[in-house]
Amino acid sequence: MPIRKVVPTFREAVADIPDGATLFLDGFGGPGGMPHFLILALWEHGAKNLTIISNTAGIAMAAGFGMPGSKRYIDHSILIENGQVRKVIASFPVTANPSVMSAAERAWREGKLEIETVPQGTLVERIRAGGAGIAAFYTPTGVGTLLEQGKEKRVFNGREYVLETALTADYAFIRAWRADRLGNLVYRGTSRNFNAVMATAARITIAEVDEVVEPGVLDPDHVHTPAVYVKRIVVRPQDETPILAETYERLRQQRAGQGNLSSR
Repeated sequence: MPIRKVVPTFREAVADIPDGATLFLDGFGGPGGMPHFLILALWEHGAKNLTIISNTAGIAMAAGFGMPGSKRYIDHSILIENGQVRKVIASFPVTANPSVMSAAERAWREGKLEIETVPQGTLVERIRAGGAGIAAFYTPTGVGTLLEQGKEKRVFNGREYVLETALTADYAFIRAWRADRLGNLVYRGTSRNFNAVMATAARITIAEVDEVVEPGVLDPDHVHTPAVYVKRIVVRPQDETPILAETYERLRQQRAGQGNLSSR
């Protein structure tokens, strides 16, 4: 039986995501490595009570961090603004500028969002442990701070460590450069940061890629994520208009207008 991992549309790729699902979303801060079209498809899909595990909770739309030129792309914020997210586990849930409030910070202040802050190195190690089948590990990071509260501590060689548990997810949204039809992935630039480790720790990994090639085209020495970790592949269109923040704002206003009409 041939392997069929390439999905025709982003809508089909996320169609089975249920309410209450846990998702990995990459994106170091700005658009690099961020699966924009999968995020937009999930916004249109509307699944709620989601838990998002990511390096940020969507700070690029608010702060413009990492945005090239005058462009502004969507990020996790559109899911939070739409009331789809119950909890975020992230290293940078708010912007570095106290005068610029992200959607996550606004929702948290309103009591609509739970936030768990995790140091960046601990976050990636918790995900790596989840992918490797390791239940938990000890780290000195966070000892003596608020982050140690409620966690088991032990002393090794005279130094205190806290116990951190592994993270896994129902789905991972991955942004890669190239894929072959089997699901082998190659990242480019900063896209490799969290994507590669997240792909190993999710039950279903969906890859958003620029190009799909035939098996055998990718140099095996250049494959970053082996096909065994990837269940679905969707190709990004060249037209970036749908993922621009301005386009999202028009869609959001149209949706709000339709809601007002239906409620009359």
